[in-house]
Amino acid sequence: MGSTDRKNKGQSLVEFTLVVPILLLLLVGAAEFGRLWMTQNILVGAAREAVRILAVDPLLGGGPGPANIRADNVLLSANITGYTVQLVDDGVPFGTVTATVSYTVPLAVAGFVPGLDADIPLVSSTSMRKEF
Repeated sequence: MGSTDRKNKGQSLVEFTLVVPILLLLLVGAAEFGRLWMTQNILVGAAREAVRILAVDPLLGGGPGPANIRADNVLLSANITGYTVQLVDDGVPFGTVTATVSYTVPLAVAGFVPGLDADIPLVSSTSMRKEF
């Protein structure tokens, strides 16, 4: 056993200690990004479902009608609660109807990463031309 072996004995441990936090941050960041992307896609689907109901039949919009129920079904099937759905009809024949779904996503790693205490707001808005 030479003198260089004794000097390099703890080198691997120090390198591992420096690399692991960065690797874990990248891994958790990728997982959070994937979760946010999935949630945004669910919001897009809910807005699309609600606006389609409004575009087909003028009597179905507003209040707790079928358009809101359709959006609620999509969001609740993904365990998303605490969202808002806003439906807007311009009132013009063959005009435009718009559905906007808003949701604030709580970060799963907010308590583990210092300075990351904020939630991320996501919004999806879809417009269609009315068929009546």
